[in-house]
Formats: sequence, structure tokens, C-alpha cells
Amino acid sequence: MSWHPQYRSSKFRHVYGKAASKDKCYDCVPITHNINDNHFCAVNPSFIAVVTECVGGGAFLVIPIKQTGKLDPHYPKVCGHKGNVLDIKWNPFNDFVIASCSEDATVKIWDIPNQLLKRNITTPKKELLGHARRVGLIEWHPTADNILFSSGYDYKIMIWNLDVMDAVISNPVKILDAHKDVVLSMSFNTDGSLLATACRDRKIRVIDPRAGTVLQEGSYKSHRVNKVSFLGNMKMLFSTGTSRWNNRQIALWDQNDLSVPLLEEDLDGSSGLLFPVYDSDTHMLYVVGKGDGNIRYYEISPEKPYLNYLMEYHSHLPQKGIGMMPKRGLDVAACEIFRFYKLIPTKSLIEPISMIVPRRSESYQADIYPPTAAAQPALTAEEWLAGINKGPLLVSLRPGSETMKSQPQFPDQEPLTEATDLSQQQEPQGRISVEDKQKPREIEHGRKRLKVEDSLPENQQTCLSNGFDIFQCPPPKTESELLQMYYRQQEEIRRLRELVIQRDIQIKQLSLELRNLCPDTDD
Repeated sequence: MSWHPQYRSSKFRHVYGKAASKDKCYDCVPITHNINDNHFCAVNPSFIAVVTECVGGGAFLVIPIKQTGKLDPHYPKVCGHKGNVLDIKWNPFNDFVIASCSEDATVKIWDIPNQLLKRNITTPKKELLGHARRVGLIEWHPTADNILFSSGYDYKIMIWNLDVMDAVISNPVKILDAHKDVVLSMSFNTDGSLLATACRDRKIRVIDPRAGTVLQEGSYKSHRVNKVSFLGNMKMLFSTGTSRWNNRQIALWDQNDLSVPLLEEDLDGSSGLLFPVYDSDTHMLYVVGKGDGNIRYYEISPEKPYLNYLMEYHSHLPQKGIGMMPKRGLDVAACEIFRFYKLIPTKSLIEPISMIVPRRSESYQADIYPPTAAAQPALTAEEWLAGINKGPLLVSLRPGSETMKSQPQFPDQEPLTEATDLSQQQEPQGRISVEDKQKPREIEHGRKRLKVEDSLPENQQTCLSNGFDIFQCPPPKTESELLQMYYRQQEEIRRLRELVIQRDIQIKQLSLELRNLCPDTDD
């Protein structure tokens, strides 16, 4: 059982789901009636895309994220497929590029204009032709730019490089043919070096996508897998499926040993599919049920019992699909840590559901918003295909930050000049900072600013302590870091007080000199 009776200290113990008001929902949306087991919805901070009903082919809607309320029945569609659209995914590094796959055995890449659609979009930017049967799943690579994976009912997974100039691409860079049946789910680890798949033959596979080799393969008699997901850098997999008694079931696996699950638990006797959604920043796992209105959420820990049940969001309206907003689109002022977009075909409604951490303070809560994946690629397609692995670029969600810089790693006793050179160094564990991708002009501007600060006297420099800005430093993670931060802040306060006293003395001296020069004038 995932429920543990002992007390656990967690900042997410009281997370609750809050449905949006009716005026902030998307009403009169003709949601698809397709029975395929996909999300049918894709969201980014600019748009929400949803697969819709269409006569004579497949189509989907692209609605600006702020255009809530009733949808015009004649609203333009993206309709270039000859068969039903089965899956759609936004490019994680470009909010105006979306991929779609269809029963017509093609994958299409679309450019979405940044203004309101005025007519149907029928011509794709690129068309990928390679599958012999319908294409059921697509996934963008999490760190490499313009790398797309597609899985079809021909039992093949194809890897596409979209950097080529051709509008029609017929030759994928790699074909993975390790499966003997239809692939039901695909999931990447954090740096995209491994691919986990769930297949209709009831097996879970961990694959090296560039080599095409199966590193781990496993199946368990009492667990028929439907969906699988990597749990970030935990070196674990999470799967949903059914038991031999047709109960909905979840299981946790060691990615290096798929012979026996670390944990296995029956949930209920419903027949709908379970979608796993993992948030690697907060280590929270959401399990969304298709055909019911419930969202269960857990917290993942690296040691036993691994899976810690938190709470469940209940709704009487069943969901057919679900969309997830990237972290950079959340409302941090409301302590929102995740947001779902729930497809309700019986009401022709898309309902946003916010997962909120209850806090009294209205200020930015840094402890629940660790650095998250940026909307910038860490690698080019050629670098990834050449065998290079890099973790995602990390950004801060703090409001008002200029370029949402990643969390710096500074030694304790480094001078200012060395600390500013860290923009050219790589962070540990394969993660690199956003400054590595800065334009040369921005880097030169930073160097000029450093020279100006060095030329200033000590009492006119910015608030720097031990090589970094006191007020822009990352939050402390341990007690020792907290003490160091406290002493640095006390030292900075003392220095600022002395500076204020010196300025007051200078002001008084100048006022006395002014009086001596003009003795006849009044104050």
C-alpha cells in the first residue's frame, strides 16, 4: 500500500485542486469522439490545442490561451490530414510550432501565427512520410532541438531530424524495430538519452534510441501495462495498467531491473485508462483517470515506501483527455504548482484545474518553485545524433527576472571576477545554465558592467557578498547554507548602515559649506 501511517514532513501535503470559474473555461468546443487512448490536448503559455470533430479528414483547434468563454462555431481549424488526428504535441522550444499525427500514416509540422486565426490552416510546414500504417504517438525530444519521435501501428518508432530544409521528409534518421506489437506509450528520461516504452505485448522496454538497442525488457504476469513514464532522475519507472482481475493498477520499477516491480497497488475496478503525469521539480506524480473525474496525486521519494499518497481531486464530470501547462505558464503569485486542462466532451467544455499549495504570504515562494526546464534547447539535433547528452537548461520562475537565469553554483570564497566567469562553465550533472546560450552582445555587456563595478569605490558597488548578489542568490537547501546566508546578509546590512551614516555626514558637511558660502541666505 502506498499510504503510510507515520507522519511525513512535506510542503505538498495540503495541495488541493481548484477548478476554474465558468468564465475562464473554454465553452462550446467540439471535442473529438475518437476512442484512441491519448491526451487529445496540448498546452503551452500561448495556445491550447485540442483535437476536434471534422468531416472528411482530421483537424484540431488552436485557441489563444487567454481567449476563454464561448468559442465561435466557425472558428478556423488546422485541417490538413486525410484521416483522424490521433495525437498533437507542441514543440517545447517554440510556442508557435506544433506536430500532429493521424490515421493517414503521416506526421505533419505546423507553424501557428501569433495573431488570431482568420482562416483554416491546410498547408503544413513539413510532412513526414515513413510509416506504413497509422501513426498513434509522437514525442519531442526534451533537450535537443528539432528531434521528433513517432510511433505507428507498423510496430516501428521513427526518429526524425527536422533541421533539414525539405518540406517533405521520407527518410527518418533512425528506425527502432524492437517491438512486436503496437507501442502504447513513450517516455524520455531527463536528458533524453533513454526511451521507455509500453507495448501491447505487455512488456516494458528501456531503449537507447541512438543505438537502437534494448537495454532492459520486462513483463510481470499480474500487471498488464498501458502507460509508462520515467520519474526524472530517480532511476525509476512508473506504469499504469490492469491486474489479472481487471482492476486498475499502478506499479513502480527500477529502470535497471524490470524483472519485479518495486511496488504494485490496485486502485479501483473502473475500466478507464490511467494517465501518469510526473513533475520532476516537485517530485509529485499525478494519476489522471480517463472516463472519470478524479486526479490522484502522490509524492515520490528515493527510499521506501517510494510512493506517498497525498490527496485526490474529485469531480462529477468525466474527462476524455487532459492537457498540461508547462511550468513557465503557471501563476506563481497564486502558489500554483501545476495546471491541467480537462476535456469534457459531454459539456463541450475545457476546464482548467489548478493544483495549489496553500500559503498565506502573497510573495514569491522560492521553496516550491525550484529551477525548471527552460524553453531553450540544450543541444542541436546534430549534437544529439552525434552522441552528446546534456540535461535541460534551468530557469527561475521568479517574477521580474530578466531572462529567468538558471540556479548558479558558486564556491564559498571566490572573488567577484571569477564568479562572473561562471556563465561560460557547465553545471554539474549535465545541466547547463542559460547564460551558455547568450548572444555575444549580451556577454560583452556583462563584461563592461563588471569593469564599471570594479572601477567604483567599495561603498558605491552593488550589493555583492562573496562573489554574488545577496538578493538574487538561490535559496539555501541545508542548515549550513542557511547560516552562511544569514551571516552574509547581516554583514551586508552592517555595511549598508555604515554607508548610510557616511552619506548623512557628507550631506551635513556640504550643507555647512553652503551656509558658509552664502551666509545671508535663509535655509
